[in-house]
Amino acid sequence: MRVAIAGAGLAGLSCAKYLTDAGHTPIVLESRDVLGGLVAAWKDSDGDWYETGLHAFFGAYPNMLQMLKELGIEDRLQWKEHTLIFNQPDKPGTLSRFDVPDIPSPFNVIASILRNKDMLTWEQKIRFAVGLLPAVVRGQKYVEEMDKYSFLDWLKRQGVDERVTSDVFIAACKALTFINPDEVSATILLTALNRFLQERYGSKIAFLDGSPTERLCSPIVDYITERGGEVRLNVPLKEILLNADGTVKGYLIRGLNGAEDEVVTADAYVSAISVDPLKVMLPKPWKLMEFFQKLEGLEGVPVINLHLWFDRKLTDIDHLLFSRSPLLSVYADMSNTCREYANPNRSMLELVLAPAKDWIAKSDEEIVSATLAELEKLFPDHFGGDNPATLLKSHVVKTPRSVYKATPGRQQYRPAQVTPIANFYLAGSYTMQRYLGSMEGAVLSGKLTAQAISEALPVANSSNLQTLTRPPATNAATA
Repeated sequence: MRVAIAGAGLAGLSCAKYLTDAGHTPIVLESRDVLGGLVAAWKDSDGDWYETGLHAFFGAYPNMLQMLKELGIEDRLQWKEHTLIFNQPDKPGTLSRFDVPDIPSPFNVIASILRNKDMLTWEQKIRFAVGLLPAVVRGQKYVEEMDKYSFLDWLKRQGVDERVTSDVFIAACKALTFINPDEVSATILLTALNRFLQERYGSKIAFLDGSPTERLCSPIVDYITERGGEVRLNVPLKEILLNADGTVKGYLIRGLNGAEDEVVTADAYVSAISVDPLKVMLPKPWKLMEFFQKLEGLEGVPVINLHLWFDRKLTDIDHLLFSRSPLLSVYADMSNTCREYANPNRSMLELVLAPAKDWIAKSDEEIVSATLAELEKLFPDHFGGDNPATLLKSHVVKTPRSVYKATPGRQQYRPAQVTPIANFYLAGSYTMQRYLGSMEGAVLSGKLTAQAISEALPVANSSNLQTLTRPPATNAATA
């Protein structure tokens, strides 16, 4: 069966990959000239890469890890020491670590918390542990019920004081959702914490050894096209054409550079674009349906990603760092963490500015200037004195609408992959799946969409359907 997929981000590409495994022929249509969607990357005139976001892979990403294994590229992940590293704003240049021992879960994570003496008192550790018990004992049902609270409200209900929030969870919330604990749904953080507690290597972090476009997305495209599928760039979706019964007749593609518009037809259709443009693209008859009306309860969160090249090494840390800055979320020296970006003499810092709602309209110059002011606090030895570090160049990548804004109550608006339209499906990390808006959520959503299509339109003699439902195992342990 022929399946047309709008969007060549991770959701659309993973959907196409698993459709080919099930014997279908996917045609992926991407409006831009670059693969990857929210993980897209570009090369500048110097040959240096800059990316849409700072993409860290976790051991608790089983579907992503399984897909990489199936593609034969799992060795492209560079696994780091099993630890979480936080800056200490009151002690500039000092780091606090949660080193996770190699023992069974959840004892490994518990031990890392108990052994940290910089950020939490014993009373705070005990209160937080007691507060987590319902989530651990009652599982995902309890976690889903907590969507009515912000994470800050949930912490207060557990008797956890505000210092725990400021010391640990502001950084964690900004890293995972790009918003603060008073805005984010408790369900989101509890889901992540559950994964970290239940999976031995769940909180272990890896970086890709190069740009996501080349090292992750291109191999998926090769896999798809080698099996008869197709991936096309520069084909923007103009309109979803309907039959008289309301089902999809075709995708109308806008012609570029004077070319005529084109209609792409298929047996089934998938939207793997973000929720905000999808809401604009919905045909008028569909907007009257309750299923699609619920999408109005979702919107993307603004995110800003910065790349700063300096004339010297600022740090030798080969890991993700939580900045605990009021402006910045997480950062990494990519000259240490990523093989393709390696430089023994100079640093390239990649940083996430979050929350970004008050900054998204500001100029690149204003954003870089404010970031440098924060870096003076993070790296006092390199920005003070008579010979401060010099910024050689910078790139600022703004995403006005990124992953869905995970505020309390959003779970009820997240749609299933199967829609009321018989031949139309959804894929994207905003759709309902067990992970938050993330690379893992995007890959899982694409897999679930492919499974739904394969069940509705089975291909005779296909022997690969079991790969869509078999629970994958992580390979972080051996990395």
